[in-house]
Amino acid sequence: MDLVYNPAAFRHGQTEKDIEAAMESPIYDVLITGHDNKYLLIGFNTHGNLIEVMYNLVDGNIANVFHAMLCRNEVLRKVQQRGEYADFN
Repeated sequence: MDLVYNPAAFRHGQTEKDIEAAMESPIYDVLITGHDNKYLLIGFNTHGNLIEVMYNLVDGNIANVFHAMLCRNEVLRKVQQRGEYADFN
């Protein structure tokens, strides 16, 4: 998948390389409930930290990344409570 970046994706200090690392081997990637084209992905950045990435698909094979930051505990808890991913270690 090709990536394009909204400038907002870098607001929280993640770099293109960090986002690419997470996108290349996600441990969680799902369409957000209630949205037609808004995805949440969780993966490891280049430093081995979990980050959350939000994107939408453009033309089916391009991800427009508009949010990336260190993964918040509240996001991890919500995902774990849903039973969609039980262990992030």
